[in-house]
This record gives sequence, structure tokens and C-alpha cells, in this order.
Amino acid sequence: MSQLRVWFLSLIAAVVGAVIVAPTAQAAESCPRGTLDEQYCDRDGDLVADLPSDPGKWVDPDTIIFSYTPVEDPAVYAKVWQDFVDHMAEVTGKKVVFFPVQSNAAQLEAMRSGRLHIAGVNTGSNPVAVSCAGMVPFAMMAKGDGSFGYEMEILVPADSDIMTPADIKGRSMAFTSPTSNSGFKAPSALLKAEFGLVAETDFATAFSGKHDNSILGVANKDYEAAAIANSVLHRMVDRGVVTTDQYRSIYKSATFPTTGYGHAHDLHPVVAAKVKEAFFTFNWEGTGLQEEFGKQADKFVSIRHKSDWDVIRKIDAANGVSYDCK
Repeated sequence: MSQLRVWFLSLIAAVVGAVIVAPTAQAAESCPRGTLDEQYCDRDGDLVADLPSDPGKWVDPDTIIFSYTPVEDPAVYAKVWQDFVDHMAEVTGKKVVFFPVQSNAAQLEAMRSGRLHIAGVNTGSNPVAVSCAGMVPFAMMAKGDGSFGYEMEILVPADSDIMTPADIKGRSMAFTSPTSNSGFKAPSALLKAEFGLVAETDFATAFSGKHDNSILGVANKDYEAAAIANSVLHRMVDRGVVTTDQYRSIYKSATFPTTGYGHAHDLHPVVAAKVKEAFFTFNWEGTGLQEEFGKQADKFVSIRHKSDWDVIRKIDAANGVSYDCK
């Protein structure tokens, strides 16, 4: 096994280690699983965990816990999501609480342990959440014309002498976290495939933890280069957190699917149906979601993990990533 492979796996273990635990008694059941952890089954081959066959294991919570992917200030996003949280409470007839998470690991751990029922998980972490935490993705944001997604961009300070990704050789570059698609997985695969650059061989790396940290790091010249999701960049520019004269983009990828929203695999089917109804009937007009995401989306659309995240799983395969939760 190469040193880079060992290095990468150690980073994955560090990030999702909190959710990598011994199989439970439920794992004794014999069933098709694919990449799923042993406590889940995938009998229908849709690549996500099935509802437990025993109704006694279905979860019908008095309070639904909902979280959004950990980007930027959690306090800001609690306000952004409040109108939606109120709508979900009305549709489901249950109390709904927004749970701010500080890291991808904390979010996955919470769902796997049964403390989180609904989550918006970043693009790259979706396959990990599906395989290791039993998340069942069902929605993402999109525009009325059906367009959706974001691009990975590589940013450098505006006055940098780095003009193309090839110039990163011998320099340093910031990633966000090992489970992020645009913050690590996609740029790693694309830099290797298109420019022959391998992290920790051709350039030094750092992990900022979040896209906003990477963006601010470039704007403040703390990082020579950084791979980020431009959806986060656009929102930060709109809020005046950074200005366009502080950075320059030297690479822009093809469009990727954006944050995927899913429920815990064992959520009672009646509750899950009501949750989906809340997503697909929410009126964005005049809400925090419209104010924050309105330039990129104005509704939720249905997704299928098997087809819509195929490109992300291929990027993972190119990076030698496996969804081994042990």
C-alpha cells in the first residue's frame, strides 16, 4: 500500500472515526448489503439502507432533529432554516429542532447513533452517510427550470503568481475535509488526471475544516491555493464576507449535485412520508432559504442516490476510496 494511500485512509479514519463502531446485534441478519455497513440491508438494490423489516425497530420520535451540512457559521444557518423548520413542524405535527453541527463526523455520528433524523449532507459525504450512517437521500435544492448543483473551483489570492493548477507543483494547497467532494475528493482526482499532480508528493496540503475557512484563508493570503465549492463562495460574496478582488479562480470543474437531504433508514414510514411532504410543499417566497440560496435554488426536487450520485462514487473510486465503516 502506498504512503499516500495510508495517509488518505488515516485522514478518513480521523474524520469518520466517531461513526466507525462495532456492528450491533442487528448485523447478524443475512441480507444483501453492497457497500452498506453490516447493520443495514439493501434487498432492493437501490444502494441505500432498507427500512428494518421488524416494525418494532421503526423510530417515531416526538421531536424531529434536523441538521444542515456544517459550512460557515451554524448560528447563521439556524436562522436561515427557521421558516422551513416551522413548516416541517406544521406538516408533520411534531416538534422540529434544528441541530447545528460543527463537523461532518459529528453529523454522521449523530445519525448513526439515532440522535439525528433528517440531515442535509454535503455532496462528498453522501456516500459515506449512506453506507455508514444509514441515511436515505430523497431531495436536493434546484431552480424552477430544473438546473441544480455547483462547481469545484481552485482559488488563489488575487495577486498570486499561480496562474494554472500546474503552477501548484512545489507549492501548498488547502483542502476542506477528506469527505468533501469539492473540498478534497474531486480536486484530488482532477489534479492527478489532468495535471499529474499528487497531494503530498507534488505539493503540500492543509485541511481547513470548512469551505468558508478555505475561502477566507485565500482572501487573507493564509493559503497559496484552495479547492472550494463555488456555491459557498457565491453566498459569502453576496453577504460581503469576501470581495471578488481578494481572490482569483484558476480552475472550474463540471457541475456536481449539491447537498443531499435524507432521513434515517429506520424513521417510521408515515413520519418519513410527512417529512418528504414538508420538503416538496415548502414555499420559498420571502423565507430565509430564499434569501440565502435564492440565486441558486427556489425549490426541493426528488433525487435517487443510485443515479444522481453515480459521478461522486466514480470520483471516490478514482481516489481509491472505499466505504468501509470498520
